[in-house]
This record gives sequence, structure tokens and C-alpha cells, in this order.
Amino acid sequence: MIITKTPFRMSFFGGGTDMPQFFQENRGAVISTSFDKYVYVTVRHLPRFFDYSTELIYAKTERVKKIDDIEHPMVRNAMKMLDMKELHISYDADLPARTGLGTSSTFAVGLLNAFYCVKGQYCSKKELADDAIYLERTLCNEAGGWQDQIAASFGNLNRIDFDSRGYHVNPIIINPERKKQLNDNFMLFFTGFTRNSAEIQKSTIVSIQDKKKQLLRMLDLVDAAQSILENSASDLDKFGQLLGEEWKLKRQTGGSITTNYIDEYYEKGIAAGALGGKLLGAGGGGFLLFYVQPEKQGSVRKALSDLMEVPFKFERQGTRVIYYTPETFDKYTSTEE
Repeated sequence: MIITKTPFRMSFFGGGTDMPQFFQENRGAVISTSFDKYVYVTVRHLPRFFDYSTELIYAKTERVKKIDDIEHPMVRNAMKMLDMKELHISYDADLPARTGLGTSSTFAVGLLNAFYCVKGQYCSKKELADDAIYLERTLCNEAGGWQDQIAASFGNLNRIDFDSRGYHVNPIIINPERKKQLNDNFMLFFTGFTRNSAEIQKSTIVSIQDKKKQLLRMLDLVDAAQSILENSASDLDKFGQLLGEEWKLKRQTGGSITTNYIDEYYEKGIAAGALGGKLLGAGGGGFLLFYVQPEKQGSVRKALSDLMEVPFKFERQGTRVIYYTPETFDKYTSTEE
């Protein structure tokens, strides 16, 4: 049996510039971090006592005789990609799916990590990220960028740069006390709405040339935000103010990015004292992130009292195996039809 633990991510700056349609021509960059909420994937070989050869448990339960009969596209394609057979697979998560935290990519990375472990093969963080990108964007044909798979695999607070040659992960060098202050100044609220980020991304892809001006400005904000974080003489509150500018630009990159409901709560947070903030992910729902000085957090919490607040801490490890018991399995005697 294998259990993997893979963190969710939150993206601060540069979202949208990680789309291949943009960065292959213009370059791209994002600043994001993983945090201490996780997806857990359990994989073990299925005993041959049943009239099905694969069992999959997530929001629903699937039991099939053939891999091609699996409804979950990511699991189906991942099993075919790595030639996996006769498995019991279960999914658990600390936070709901489709909420702007890279859930799908987090699951992809954790699933592939478990599969490689079942096969007895070591896979580096970059290989896991690359495979997850290929799985989601090519095999599953889902629209979107590359940052989520990379963040889930590598973990930590990073700047990730993209260009026509691929990507490079650069850890943000920041004093530990300053990093803790940054973490303590964030407040995360669940709007109660979930959405399909791939569908929202499709609308963004169509108009990517029309939104080039906004995306290039968002790219500039990555440099500015990194400078604030790494320069201990800079006022950290400026990072929060830049988040507000990022959100204004993000709203201009697609008609489905925000709603009147989200705008109302965002304005409540700002009016109560938040210096800046944004909706995480592709848009349409999920989590609102605010940068709030400690003395104003009580006011913001009161203003948004009908939303669920989710405390969190940054994490550094990325995907990892937390339980490993090797099993003997001969795929050539598989009972799958």
C-alpha cells in the first residue's frame, strides 16, 4: 500500500502567464506557494476475489473490469500511461475540489507519485510535474496553465519562470521571520461556490491576444512582488497592495473571472481594512485571499462572518510518500479482460 500527501497551492502573481499560448511567445512567470492543506491518494493492488479489476473511490465509487471503462479521465489516462493494473485507488482532501487551489493538478501529482512508487521507481519532482502536465494538458485535453502541477510537486514559496524552452523553479529567498509575517498577514475565506477551471480557462485562451496588455502588466508585477519579498528594507504591506492591482488586471482577462457576489465580498473585505486581495485560481468561485494587517483582522473577520475562514500555514516539501509497504504483483498474470 502507498499513501501520498500532496499540498494545495495559492498563486499570488502572474496567473495566466503560465499558459503555453502566452509564454511560448512572450515568456511568463508566477509567484506561488504551497500550504498545509493536502490531497491524500491511497493506492494498493486489488485482491483477485472480485468480479472487477479496478476500484476507484472519490466523490463516487467506480468498479470496472476494463481500464477503458473508468469514467474518471485522469485516473483512466494515468493508468494507461504507466501501464497500471488491478488497483484500489482512493482520494481524500482537506479542502473541496474546484475552488481555485489547483485541486486537479494536486491530485494528478499525488496519483502519479503513488503509481511510480507502486512500480518501485524513483521519480524526481520535476519528472512528476512534467508527467502531470502531460497527463492533464495532453492526455486529458484539459485547458489551463502549468503552474499548478509544478507547485504541487515542488512545494515551497517560489517564482516559476516559463519560456519556449520550458520552465524553471526559483525559490524565493526570504528571511524566516519576514516569511512568517507574510503568512500571518493573510486571511483565506471560502465563498461557497465551486467551478470548473478548465471551462473558465477556455474562455481565456480564446481572448489571450486581446488580453496581452493585461498579462504583460501582470508579468511586471511578478518582478515587483519578488523585490518586495526579498528586500528586507521594503515595506511588506506593499505586497498586499500589489495583490489588489493583480486582481484588477485579472478581472479584465475573462468574462467568467468574477461575479457580483464575489465582488460584493471583496469590497467588504477592503472596506473593513484589507490592503489588497484576490480570488484564487481561474475565477468564478472558490477562495478569496486577503492581505490584512494584524490589527485589522478582527474587522475583516466580522465583515465576512458569513463566509468560512480557513487558517493556513505555508509548507515547503511538496508531494511526498507518507506510507509505503511494497507488494508483490505480476502484471502478466492480470485477470483484467
